[in-house]
Amino acid sequence: MKWSELSIHTTNEAIEAVSNIMHEAGASGVVIEDSEDLTKAREDRFGEIYSLDPEDFPVDGVILKAYLPVNSFLGETVEAIKLAINNLVAFDINLGKNEVTVSEVNEEEWATAWKKYYHPVKISKRFTIVPTWETYNPVSSDELIIELDPGMAFGTGTHPTTVMSLQALEKTVRPNDRVIDIGTGSGVLAIGAALLSAKKVYALDLDEIAVRVAKINVKLNKVQDIVTVEEGNLVDKIDQPGDVVVANILAEVIMSFTDDAYNIVKPGGRYITSGIIAAKKNDVKAALEASGFAIEDVMMMEDWVTIISKKPE
Repeated sequence: MKWSELSIHTTNEAIEAVSNIMHEAGASGVVIEDSEDLTKAREDRFGEIYSLDPEDFPVDGVILKAYLPVNSFLGETVEAIKLAINNLVAFDINLGKNEVTVSEVNEEEWATAWKKYYHPVKISKRFTIVPTWETYNPVSSDELIIELDPGMAFGTGTHPTTVMSLQALEKTVRPNDRVIDIGTGSGVLAIGAALLSAKKVYALDLDEIAVRVAKINVKLNKVQDIVTVEEGNLVDKIDQPGDVVVANILAEVIMSFTDDAYNIVKPGGRYITSGIIAAKKNDVKAALEASGFAIEDVMMMEDWVTIISKKPE
């Protein structure tokens, strides 16, 4: 089978939004090539090993690569993606160069390309993300392994927003907690909550592709008895409050339903919000506080922010 590689030269700020657009268009996965990865200083907190080839990265900005099957609708699909990306300016998202190129690759080359970018990564004190084809032996007795296949879509689980969300779940989830994951994507946060001994996890997403992918990943990690994945939104699907609610989505979307989120967090419970670019930090904090939350912790990694807030007792 022939595949088309859609390459978009954009900014770090636009990664989450552009990736989501490509997934909704039917992309089988997204590769992220960030120029800052070559120069940024890294704190070796968890024994990470980095080996990066400059040839794999742009001189500036970020290149996102998605893979679409070559068919008679490819031209229309590419144009729809371009239009959706251009519409992101309405959300005050910097698109940078916003250059789109299309090339053709063989399926065998496409499959090999995934493995070049994806290896086991220890992202917190307890969590390690492992690709399904890798053999990995835990280095500690309390290490938690999340298996993912990036070829199924939604990235590798190692973007700063996901990393900080998992770290926030480590801080907040207690055994037998009820956890709600809004905009679950790959399901990685719902899986993480289950591995932290949550009693029940509800994972929601409006995208049917995300729901399908999340269900596969949940079964892959053998937590299907704990995690329920459904297509839908917070208001329609959740009728019981959670001890911990997590939303790793765009800042603008987070700010649009802070009142609804407040209503489904138990008194004394926590609300984890991520996917927030640093420039929007204060806006999100103000929206959370206006709905009644108390800001408990603000985590930062690169240009991204994760906020842990608490609902008063």
